[in-house]
Amino acid sequence: MRFAVISDIHGNLPALEAVHRDIKRKSPDLVFNLGDCVSGPLWPEETAQYLIAENWLTVRGNHDRHLVDHAQSNMGPSDAHAYSLLSDESKAWLKQLPTQMEHVENVFLCHGTPSADNVYLTEELSDDRTKLASPEYVLEHIGNVTSPLIVCGHTHIPRVIWLETTGQIVMNAGSVGLPAYDDDKPHSHVMEVGSPHARYMIVTRVGTRWSFEERMVNYDWDHASRKAARNQRGDWAGALKTGYFRPIKLPDFLARPRIEEPYEDF
Repeated sequence: MRFAVISDIHGNLPALEAVHRDIKRKSPDLVFNLGDCVSGPLWPEETAQYLIAENWLTVRGNHDRHLVDHAQSNMGPSDAHAYSLLSDESKAWLKQLPTQMEHVENVFLCHGTPSADNVYLTEELSDDRTKLASPEYVLEHIGNVTSPLIVCGHTHIPRVIWLETTGQIVMNAGSVGLPAYDDDKPHSHVMEVGSPHARYMIVTRVGTRWSFEERMVNYDWDHASRKAARNQRGDWAGALKTGYFRPIKLPDFLARPRIEEPYEDF
């Protein structure tokens, strides 16, 4: 049994397309998508339509929920931008997504934790940064879920955590579309992976044992960065270009001529 796990695309269609090409080469049996599909200053509608066509098993992330449960006037800039471009079909697709699911192969899928889509499962907040979650923290937040493998997203940081007391494994798939960001909930902090690659996981089960392959995929992140900049998001432009949360000064960045290079499929 082999499956791919993607998460946190955030409307980054070029990253998703590159990841999908890589997934096809790995030939998994299934693809799981852990949500936060379209929110951001990039290509929300195009990304939604791509995912609708692929029909992968998908759970809803916290930003997906915001897009269908909140009034646009109460949305942050990433959600509001996506909402303004989404079709009724795409909004209806987001609305019907489940908040969690347990797959027949004993894999539990959620975006944040099993009980909350906006809480980190594999990271703990410490000052203005995060750290690897302790086994005690993870056990507390998985509650009564007994699945041998729990897969999640939300943090954008790839992780595999083994819980010795239960024998369970918790895996975070990382982010396809946004390698760094800042957040002010529950208090101000920054998340960074340190490179602009699109990330996802390949999971293989042989008998009762699981193995994990973190995939880091090249794509045209300069193109995505400039798209964010044109939509007045210097924070996203810097994150997409570097993998660090380093906002770009938009007037200077947009004034630079873009060098067109032939696309390479790595």
